[in-house]
Amino acid sequence: MRVRLPLVLLLLVGFEGCSSNSSIPPVSPSAARTYNGSASVGDFLNITLDPVGKTLTYTDVSNGGTGIAPYSVNADGTYTLNDPNSNLIAAYEVPNYALLLQANKTGPNKDMPALITAVLSGPISLATWEGRTYNYMQFRTSSGGMEVGSVAVGMDASINNSSYWPYGAINQSSAFHAGTMSASAAQADPTGTFFKRPDDGGNGTFDYIFGTANGIFAVDTPQGAILGLKQAASKNFDPTFAGTYNAIYYQKTGASTGMGNFEVGAPALGQATMNITAAGQITVQDANGNTLVQETPLIPFADAPYLYGTPSELQNPCWGLFTFRITDPNASTQQDVFVTFMDRAILFSSFKTALPPNQGNTYDYLYGVGLR
Repeated sequence: MRVRLPLVLLLLVGFEGCSSNSSIPPVSPSAARTYNGSASVGDFLNITLDPVGKTLTYTDVSNGGTGIAPYSVNADGTYTLNDPNSNLIAAYEVPNYALLLQANKTGPNKDMPALITAVLSGPISLATWEGRTYNYMQFRTSSGGMEVGSVAVGMDASINNSSYWPYGAINQSSAFHAGTMSASAAQADPTGTFFKRPDDGGNGTFDYIFGTANGIFAVDTPQGAILGLKQAASKNFDPTFAGTYNAIYYQKTGASTGMGNFEVGAPALGQATMNITAAGQITVQDANGNTLVQETPLIPFADAPYLYGTPSELQNPCWGLFTFRITDPNASTQQDVFVTFMDRAILFSSFKTALPPNQGNTYDYLYGVGLR
């Protein structure tokens, strides 16, 4: 599977729903919590959080980095990390569910900023996901940064995806793709909490498959993080997803791709608060309390004729995935925003470029995860 702004747009992302809420196990105030995570730069991490000692211990399986970072809890529930390696900066956790982190030193050379999305580590098997369909987003730090669509896991461990890749319209290939990968060669880790398989790109690299039994499917690849949330039973917004979300995001502005698929641009990481009403209205504030976005309606992916409805477009209506498109009054720029929900999590992404799309265009993208 090859899956691949400005701040104000990013955070236009927060209102329409994905699937039914499910319970989260009760949290012991003294019990350590272990997570598996994927960085958008393509690193797989094992993370343990000790709420008594106030430390976060991590191992970056992909680049061999390790560390123990003391942390403090802020008034808004976020964590400030004091990592001696100057790698992990800040975090937000829904205990026993998911953990978000800002990282400074990920990637093969331990020098790239990235968003890390981690989910609770627990016993899983391939049967955990077989026969299910997920909405997914891929978060990358190259090739346009993001991709959205659906992924279906067959009973034979096949993984089929249908996706929309906005950058494809710029580089003169295609914005729509479909592909298949197999998890049959995946080997379970001795912990029983994730699987490892050779990446289709070769070069001795690996994909790590992990997730949860309650509807999260994730694959860490050398190209970035694939995050899937179980599809909804309806395309319509579910008001139970209303609430306040703490979000961590990655953005890159003025990006362009040159020889060897090397992407330049100005990367940044940030935090935001997203408040979503039962009517689907959103207010977004940055870390300084500045209001960035208010009341922007989303539409179901299935109702966007430029994304779904013809044989050349997405092959799945992606119930629970939402979008909107902004074109400026002079029709000189276009921005797509995407959002999906499940339980207490929201995935969002955005891509903006000049019109008409062509290879000389620069672009901005942004993606992130919110938890409540």
